[in-house]
Amino acid sequence: MTLAGKTILMSGGSRGIGLAIALRAARDGANVALLAKTDTPHPKLEGTVHSAADRIREAGGQALPIVGDVRNDDDIAEAVLMTQGEFGGIDIVVNNASVLDLSRTLDLTAKKYDLMQDVNVRGTFMLSRAALPILRESENPHILSLSPPLTLTPKWLGAHTGYTIAKYGMTMATLGIAAEFAPDGVAANCLWPRTTIATAAVQYGLGGDRMMAASRTPEIYADAAYEVLTRPARECTGQTLIVEEVLEAAGVTDFSRYAAVPGTPDDALFPDIFLD
Repeated sequence: MTLAGKTILMSGGSRGIGLAIALRAARDGANVALLAKTDTPHPKLEGTVHSAADRIREAGGQALPIVGDVRNDDDIAEAVLMTQGEFGGIDIVVNNASVLDLSRTLDLTAKKYDLMQDVNVRGTFMLSRAALPILRESENPHILSLSPPLTLTPKWLGAHTGYTIAKYGMTMATLGIAAEFAPDGVAANCLWPRTTIATAAVQYGLGGDRMMAASRTPEIYADAAYEVLTRPARECTGQTLIVEEVLEAAGVTDFSRYAAVPGTPDDALFPDIFLD
């Protein structure tokens, strides 16, 4: 199974992991609709929804850039209708948009807490919800959320409570949808990496150049997502999957090509959060 002719609706995707997933699908000839806010260039962040669409087309896919905010119900509804109108349906929803803030409880502002809840949790739920009536008509419908397994240990629950609630909320929304819509054949899964990924979030939110050098490229996430999204939906749902384990199951044993700095050994890479 490939993604040729399949239609993906993704939140975010102007850069980083989301764009890498979109480009991997585009190489098969997939249609990709991106719901993102980045209409104009940001002084620090590379890429807009329009430049991402250009790259998708160059990679061999069809692209539909949609300027909008996953926090806005009207924008979500319009994105679903535009995607269906442009491509005739929706086969895959990728909940990629997410806000990162690892502040401790007393340091986290109410505004940032609300932002993480609105984008991460509510955005995941509402975008999936809006697309589900159309997804149910697909031959192999998938929802994929970029969120971690529910590791309910004090180490992670207490490390950055606000962010943990938001990311676990994404996972719970996804697993709930998986259970509710399993009879309809709609798969809903989560995917999370063992190491940090070299993205703007890591650059500006975690550790700068040093952390970037100890990370893997977004392509490892994209290749794992591809493996999940090409599986039969009725045989793969309700799971919290780990990027490296998905690739290992697909026969990939050497991850060296994914190092952000070529030649960096695996034991020198920085482990991502939420995984013991």
